Amino acid sequence: MGFFDKLKQGLGKTKTSFGEKINNVFSTFRKVDEELLEELEEVLIMSDIGMETSIEIINQLRDRIKKNKIEDEDEVKKALKEIMKDILNVEDPKLNLDTNPSVILVIGVNGVGKTTSIGKIANRLVKDGKKVVIAAADTFRAAAVEQVEIWSQRAGATIIKKPEGTDPASVVFEAIKQTKELGADVLICDTAGRLHNKKPLMDELAKINKVIEKELPEASKEVLLVLDAETGQNAILQVKAFKETTDITGIVLTKLDGTAKGGVVIGIVSENKIPVKFIGVGEQMDDMEVFNPDEFLDAII
Repeated sequence: MGFFDKLKQGLGKTKTSFGEKINNVFSTFRKVDEELLEELEEVLIMSDIGMETSIEIINQLRDRIKKNKIEDEDEVKKALKEIMKDILNVEDPKLNLDTNPSVILVIGVNGVGKTTSIGKIANRLVKDGKKVVIAAADTFRAAAVEQVEIWSQRAGATIIKKPEGTDPASVVFEAIKQTKELGADVLICDTAGRLHNKKPLMDELAKINKVIEKELPEASKEVLLVLDAETGQNAILQVKAFKETTDITGIVLTKLDGTAKGGVVIGIVSENKIPVKFIGVGEQMDDMEVFNPDEFLDAII
């Protein structure tokens, strides 16, 4: 199966929900007027794009219709897709791995698919010929270390781990040391989705960041926030919470194949100006794709 076919299949539920609703709006209108725009706005809001972003998209669409004197429904749909593509093309989705070693810090709440995302990203990097080390620094969740170890073995990456309950920053410190000794290209750091003690999660992330900045000050660094597409609007709130502590460089959106809420991608990027770097469209090792806004929108509309 080719990339675009796999993407279309993975986004099938979103296409059915989002794309068909938009097509239904166009099929019931015979002229381009304010009523058509209101119906489109309602579809966008109901498709988890979010109120603020939906209003902004329709305002831009109204301006284009007026400026370009658009009277044809197909031209309206084309303009709508162009506006969405402009929103999603906020930045290059490629990972910044310019130094040896480079660091990828993976953050996110429990249950979003953080561990599987780490395994799939490591797998991509290993296939690209890179030597990868994974720091199992989610030491507070039962079985988290074992899970990331299984994924690292599948990917062909080196795992650095310590006993459950160990200070996560000390695991990252040890992993940096091993990364240097092994001459590895990329260090991927898993982090806790929540802590079982009273120390706030965000404080722990800040501590890990300090260790990385001290030990690898010149390294290229990605901070990837993993979000579950099934949570819809709640995913946007999670971005805002993590942004308060960490400079997020990219989003990994998982479980797009199991939800009709794929429209949330547009709201997340619009409200936060952070690019989506990867999307998960299946459960297999290679079902993690570099995000391409054009192909994403072509697959759902």
